[in-house]
Amino acid sequence: MLDKKGLYDPRFEHDACGVGIVANVKGIKSRDIVVKGLEVLNNLRHRGAAGSDPETGDGAGILIQMPHEFMRLKAGKLGIQLPDPLEYGVGVFFLPQNAAARATVSALIESVVREEGQAVLGWRDVPRNNTAIGVGARAVEPHISHLFVGRSSEILDAEIFERKLYVIRKVIEKRAAETGFSPGDVYPPSLSCNTIVYKGLLHAPQIPGYYLDLEDETMVSSFALVHSRFSTNTLGSWRLAHPYRFVAHNGEINTLRGNLNWMTARQSMFSSPLLGDDMKKLFPIITPDQSDTASIDNAIELLLRTGRSLPHVMTMLIPEAWSEMLPMPPEKRAYYEYHSALMEPWDGPALIAFTDGVRIGAILDRNGLRPFRYLVTKDDLLVMASETGVLDLPPEDVLFKERLHPGRMFLVDPDEGRIIDDAEIKRDLTSMQPYADWISQSRMTLDDLPEPAGWAGTDDATLLERQRSFGYTREDVNRLLAPMVMTSQEPDGSMGNDTPPAVLSDQAQPLFDYFKQLFAQVSNPPLDAIREDMVTSLEAFVGAEQNLFEETPEHVRQLRLLQPVLTNHDLEKIRQNPLDGICPATLPTVFHAREEGALERALDDLCERASEAVATGCSILILSDRDVGPD
Repeated sequence: MLDKKGLYDPRFEHDACGVGIVANVKGIKSRDIVVKGLEVLNNLRHRGAAGSDPETGDGAGILIQMPHEFMRLKAGKLGIQLPDPLEYGVGVFFLPQNAAARATVSALIESVVREEGQAVLGWRDVPRNNTAIGVGARAVEPHISHLFVGRSSEILDAEIFERKLYVIRKVIEKRAAETGFSPGDVYPPSLSCNTIVYKGLLHAPQIPGYYLDLEDETMVSSFALVHSRFSTNTLGSWRLAHPYRFVAHNGEINTLRGNLNWMTARQSMFSSPLLGDDMKKLFPIITPDQSDTASIDNAIELLLRTGRSLPHVMTMLIPEAWSEMLPMPPEKRAYYEYHSALMEPWDGPALIAFTDGVRIGAILDRNGLRPFRYLVTKDDLLVMASETGVLDLPPEDVLFKERLHPGRMFLVDPDEGRIIDDAEIKRDLTSMQPYADWISQSRMTLDDLPEPAGWAGTDDATLLERQRSFGYTREDVNRLLAPMVMTSQEPDGSMGNDTPPAVLSDQAQPLFDYFKQLFAQVSNPPLDAIREDMVTSLEAFVGAEQNLFEETPEHVRQLRLLQPVLTNHDLEKIRQNPLDGICPATLPTVFHAREEGALERALDDLCERASEAVATGCSILILSDRDVGPD
């Protein structure tokens, strides 16, 4: 740690997770990469958090490629004969400490592997030294084992095998939950033929001393992805330490609840020839009750296993800014606009380092709020981290230094033996399909819709009556709405707010008062679509969605709204103009005020009408309270 000097206090450096990558650009595996990766992890220790027990960290870990020689030797000592590389997978499992519970879980895991047509080659207890870890970490420490899974003769290559291991892991997680085990009782940090993860509720310097495997000379890799955790939205636990199976993350996904809801909503349309009947075994795609990073890791895995490339997946989930005000090739803007109709961004201040076991890279959110710097040496060593100086290298050995820019991607491809820059990655992605043509043929905006017939404008005569109906008070109109209309600014106030929550109030409240915005728990610069219009968008696509794992012109046959607030005129244009793929249905949302149980019956009826409308081909549902009145 640095010493305190003047106004500088090293304690203030505890502000965000530490992420690091060490890799050989040519893909050459060596012991040196693992050693340097652990050194980077150690030098990021100040970014990790600790609780009241100073020896219990918030989480740390390392992800490397599968060390075949190491695994072969260790398995051999147990009488387990491993096949050639990529013909077996290794599952790292966090299991219950209780021997009887562990036996039950182990039997469950083995039965799932065999049900999916793969071979159980044997188990290995991972050697650990827990004498130097904290009391808190030791109190909840799992039993950690390796499971060796043999590839069946029917599976022809490693990609298909990885897909099957994905299915096996999801079935294990679901079966364990159904049996009554919590996610902490049965958790596989990794199950792969390409990669392996060593992580835990530890401080960064404790990782190599705890996992004795990491001190072995045969432990080699061409890259190491490391992480020292400072949690913001979830408390530390063994399973929530990073890296996950594909990523390590510094930042937050602020849109998480919406991302999870959309993924769940889309599941009914999921279909992939690569997964076939196995697709239903994966639900829920996002494992419940986990962190934001674990959730995006699940999303990345799904998109990878259904056929998209790693760069394609990452640009779908974390797009760069593509505002009309930014200079950008039209085909690139079309690529991002097309994919925004397929999936909403997983948004927030985010630096994500990622790997598929072969390629390794990183991407920065479009605001660039989490730094990532890198250097490359003359002997093809890449060092990337949340800060500079994580590895002591002679200056004369450094070929160049750079930083990752907002919205940009960095990728090391050992098959090509080089770093592929952002421009080349995006050029290849944007040329995969005629995205611009599809958008011009299929996408519609409000301006494309004809004027509504018989439109008489807003009914001002009933304005006061409607304001009363929806809970507006004179104070709302005079002190809040009127100043906003006249000055284009929100009114300021300095008094405390003693207004009870809407749900507890005995007064009629506007609908909006029943909802509160979720805010990030980390201090970030304020963002909104007015002051940050180049990187923030209010656009939304409305209409039927298609299967997420395909790309066709129909995927963008939706109505593009430039903002979520529609005038009555806008709404009437949509209501009166059913078009191919844009078919509206208007559903009443009023109920009889004095009838007992009327609200519940009306909600059931609304759901039934909505289902019927969708079944008949409607793709936009308009919920109408136009008939509101005294009764």
